[in-house]
Amino acid sequence: MSVAEVIRGEDGFDPFDLKAPFGAWQHLREEAPVFFHEPTGYFVVTRHADVKAVFEDWETFSSENAQAPMRPMCAEGRQIMREGGFTAYSGLSARVPPEHTRIRKIVQGCFGPRRFRAIEPKIEAIIERQLNKVAPQGGCDFFREVAYEVPALVLFTLMGIPEADVPKVKDWAVSRALLTWGNLSDAEQIPHAHKMVDYWAYCRALVAARKEVPGDDLPSDLVRLQAEGAEISDEEIAGVMYSVLFAGHETTTTLMANGVISLLTSRDQWEALCADPGLIAQATEEVLRYSPSIVAWRRKAKADAEIGGVAVPAGSDILLIMGSANRDEAVFESGGTFDVTRANARNHLSFGFGIHFCLGSQLAKLEFGIMLRELTRRFPRMRLKEDQDIDYLHNISFRVPARVDVLWGDR
Repeated sequence: MSVAEVIRGEDGFDPFDLKAPFGAWQHLREEAPVFFHEPTGYFVVTRHADVKAVFEDWETFSSENAQAPMRPMCAEGRQIMREGGFTAYSGLSARVPPEHTRIRKIVQGCFGPRRFRAIEPKIEAIIERQLNKVAPQGGCDFFREVAYEVPALVLFTLMGIPEADVPKVKDWAVSRALLTWGNLSDAEQIPHAHKMVDYWAYCRALVAARKEVPGDDLPSDLVRLQAEGAEISDEEIAGVMYSVLFAGHETTTTLMANGVISLLTSRDQWEALCADPGLIAQATEEVLRYSPSIVAWRRKAKADAEIGGVAVPAGSDILLIMGSANRDEAVFESGGTFDVTRANARNHLSFGFGIHFCLGSQLAKLEFGIMLRELTRRFPRMRLKEDQDIDYLHNISFRVPARVDVLWGDR
């Protein structure tokens, strides 16, 4: 396949098709590491050094387009959201300093080790309950029956939200992903526009409720800090909830599912982990490197710039392929090989880099580590069901499998 064919997407690079993108990414790293992709209008960046440099230079490469829809909302959808009072904006990922600095400092004080230590026993209980539920079945769709609910239940405990709300918040999360990072037609956008109105109303109501009756949770912490003089508005707190209620569980769900796929596909790696649970922390970093939840993120050039020797004019949109950067052999020897003993796996860019480094990274790793500990202990003979063809959500950023069928033991 020629570079031109890869760039044009003819059986090659299609940024919305995340089923098996690794071959095209490797070809681009080698032959066209930075190029302009005409179908989307984005400069695509695939090498580790270049992706990291763009993340680091937030003044030249703004995050303001990180949450912008890949395909603009149609007129009817805009009307639905406007009339429904949808005024949501990014919690942090699309904000820039000084606004980003002000809000992140406030949120970071609440979303840290103290809360995670306090919640760890609850995480263990949630995972145990979920595995107890599926264990008698002899197997399950790991994505839907285990990974789908666990991170949401953990997050909702952190945020003081009833378990009964899990299904609708998960549903809203899918709608948000498709509207922001997908390629929906006008007609396909309409039902999701209605759901975004409901989602935003829920976030605003959550802030109002904590003002009336505070609890021991993240939104209550932010409301308390606001009352004590912290410079954060009700709309900004609701915006944080809007982001955390999405990113705080959806990506961890996908991390768990992709991790199981990677480990069970590389049987020797799974067996090594079962034999030595001490490898779990390293294995977590390797899963994040090899098969991350988020494979691409966006930036906008605020001035004429250069990336990897390619001129990028001011105003250009940029697509950073972290999933490709994580396999760059200039940083990771045999980058296309999954190895739970890899010494430098933590140099991956799956949580971003610089001022926008993921605030929930430690919580995601804590949850995944506990899940791996329990899976390897309870189901050491777990395997993928044979002959399944795993599909992935059609979008540019989130590599989400449709289902992951596993069996607990040998035939």
